[in-house]
Order: sequence, then structure tokens, then C-alpha cells
Amino acid sequence: MTDDTIAAISTPTGEGGIAIVRVSGPSAFDVADAVFVSKRGRPSTFPSHTIHFGRIREKGNSVDQVMLSVMRAPRTYTTEDLIEINCHGGALTARTILSLCLAHGARLAEPGEFTKRAFLNGRLDLTQAEAVIDLIQAKTSRAHTAAVNALEGHLGRKLGEARDQLISIAAHIEAHIDFPEDDIDTGTRNQWLTGTRDVLAFLERLLATSAEGKILRHGLAITIIGRPNAGKSSLMNALLGEDRAIVTPIAGTTRDLIEEAANIRGIPIRLTDTAGIRKARGTIEELGIHRSHLSAQSSDLVLHVVDTSRPFTPADLRLTGLYTSKPAIQILSKCDLAPRLRLPPSFPRREQIPVSSTRGDGLENLRDRIEGIACAARHVTSEMDSFVNDRQADALRRGIKALTLCESRLTDESTPELVAQELRAGLDAIGEITGKTATEDILEKVFSTFCIGK
Repeated sequence: MTDDTIAAISTPTGEGGIAIVRVSGPSAFDVADAVFVSKRGRPSTFPSHTIHFGRIREKGNSVDQVMLSVMRAPRTYTTEDLIEINCHGGALTARTILSLCLAHGARLAEPGEFTKRAFLNGRLDLTQAEAVIDLIQAKTSRAHTAAVNALEGHLGRKLGEARDQLISIAAHIEAHIDFPEDDIDTGTRNQWLTGTRDVLAFLERLLATSAEGKILRHGLAITIIGRPNAGKSSLMNALLGEDRAIVTPIAGTTRDLIEEAANIRGIPIRLTDTAGIRKARGTIEELGIHRSHLSAQSSDLVLHVVDTSRPFTPADLRLTGLYTSKPAIQILSKCDLAPRLRLPPSFPRREQIPVSSTRGDGLENLRDRIEGIACAARHVTSEMDSFVNDRQADALRRGIKALTLCESRLTDESTPELVAQELRAGLDAIGEITGKTATEDILEKVFSTFCIGK
């Protein structure tokens, strides 16, 4: 428990139906008594988990009519005394109420400090705390479900069980270190080896979720490339279901990147339409083509649109050089028109899907393949209902490395001291994920990504 009281606006800035000012800490009710006026009395006398109508006053003048929620420690989000002032939406009203709270003893909360206090006070482990921001930022139902599962403690419990298993093994090994006269028989060593391998296999399965987790959090970056007037913008509009990009018969209509978010089969997509790649005709088009190259190089998937209604040109071949080392699909566009394209043997073929953006031919096949590529690394079972983030994946890699060495030490019958050393490293890595062994630097990095008020 901390000894100061924090306050912040917990709702987004701008106009809205309501805004919420949250106050947490040992002086939360002193602050509420100073700013809130009600016919029912002072907030410090109200029962826990009740809500009350009243007014916020400043020097006798009414600031707003509000509803004040009262929650007493420890049954609160932070486990501290906590009040929430539900006022009318609008930046000025909320800021005025926040200023009054700060003037009467609270200080402005740091980013994520309410959730950080929930972690420090034992209400959440670190996986649950990180799930809060994942839940807020979820763009699809799949991402939302994974975040809810983590917030409910599924991931933390599984990691806790793995850590307990390693602690049990470590305790037995430490006992043998303390009493070296007791020989380690083959059966005991095999039990340690089996337990270590079970945890190692679990960590590897968990790490395998990081690829899909990254896509669910940040989206799959898809870049559409092709010659001018090959049908790139029409394809983007067809995938989005709206006319986002301008489509004309004039080659070179798109001169800059057009980016749009989409949701394909529950997968967040960042779709980028690029300028048609050809010999630039002017500085603006040259810059657009340069950006097209950069976008293709940084994307997760390239859609190379090849116009089947026009003859092959060397430009089609040169474009394949942009995706030699990454996933790509060659879109055979305008398949509803008379075919005039003949690809030479020198053309590097990737998976090809005939598409008519005007009639919709091939679009479902394309969505199927995008889903398949996005989830190619999926190893999700009923056991793995959450996805690890980059920080957690880094700790898992270190834990896997340590337990792999531990397995090797047990197999070649190394001394208990060497086995214990690797076990401790594995335990520290797992503890770093849940927060058991997290340093202040790690906590600062995690909670700095939160907004103020959460």
C-alpha cells in the first residue's frame, strides 16, 4: 500500500455523455468530503459500493451535478479506498473537478498508476495488468477474448503452476546440495528430468502463441503492389467493402500510400495501397514509388497485383524482387475480362489467385489465404487461450534456454549445483512474466504504455 493519494480523468478527452474522475489512496475520502456536497451527508460516512447524487462545489459555487461512487479498501480495483466522480462529459468540467481534487490533497496519477497499484497491492499479477491494455486496444473479437482470458488469470495461473513445479524440483536439489552424503539415485534424477521437460514443453507451446499474439495486437501489415492501373485500388476497395481509394482508368491515379484498417476473419489488418511502380514521371510520383518500395519491404504480406487483361511487361518481373524473402500472393486481377497475359518461365511464381474486384470473384479465396498466412504459426489449444506479448516472449526464450541447459545437466549427471543454477535462471524468467521477480525497470516499461487514469 502506498501512502499518497492519486487522481486522474479515466475517460477519453473530448465531448461525451459522461466523464469519470477517479481518486485512489488513503486520503480519497478526505478529498471527496472537500469537493462533494449531498443532502445525504459526507462521502466518508457512505457505505462501501454505493453511488450517490450530489454536487461538486468550488468556493460555494456549483461546478456540476454528479454521481459519486464509493468503494472502500480492500474490495476495489487498487485495493485502496477509491471514489469515482461521474460528471457530465466535456473536457472543461472534468478538468475543473480534477483540479479541485488535486487542490485538496491528491496528486496527478502517472500513466497506468491505478493498475500498477493493483499489481503492487496483489490484486493482479503482471500478466493480468498487461491484459488490461490489451483489452482496451483489442480490435477484433479474437483479440478481445484472448485479453479477457488473460485478465481473468488464465495465463498467470498456468505460469504459476509451472513455476511451482520447478520450485518443487529445486527444493529437492537444494536438499541434496545441503546433504551431499545422500546419493541421487537414478529414479530421483529421472523424476526431476521428467518434471523439467514438462515445464519446458509448456513454455515452448506458450512461446508459439507470440506470432499470432503480435498480429492480434498490432495487425497484419499487407502491402498491395503492382504496375499502374493493374487494379490495386479496386482490390483495396473490394477488401474494405467501401470506396476508400480513388479508381479511374488513368494510370498513376494513386501517387502516395493509402492506409486503412480492416478486419478479415477476426484478424486486424493494416492494408496499404501503393503508387503504381514504373519509371517516375515527376518528383511527386518518384516519392510515391519510393514509399511503395519501403512499404513492401516492411510489410508482413505482399499482394502483387498482375493485370491479366494486358500483355506481360518486364516491369511485372522486376516487381517480384520486392518480395523474394517474405510471404506473397500474386493476384491475377480483372479475371472477368478477356485474358491477354502470358507469364514467361522466368517469372517467379508464388501462390496465385484470380480475382475480379468488380464482380467479387476470388475475394473469399483471398480472405481464406490471408487468414491462413496470419495464423500459420498458431498453436492455440484449449490449454493456450491467451497470447504472449513481446516482453513475455523474451522472458520465455530465456526460460527455455535455461531449462534446456538444466535438462542437459540432468541427462549427463552433472553436479546438483550446476542443475540448481539453471533451474534458478528458469524460475527467474517465469517470475519476470508474472511479476514475481520483475525489476522496477520492467514495471516502468510495462505501465508507461498505459494512459493516465487507468
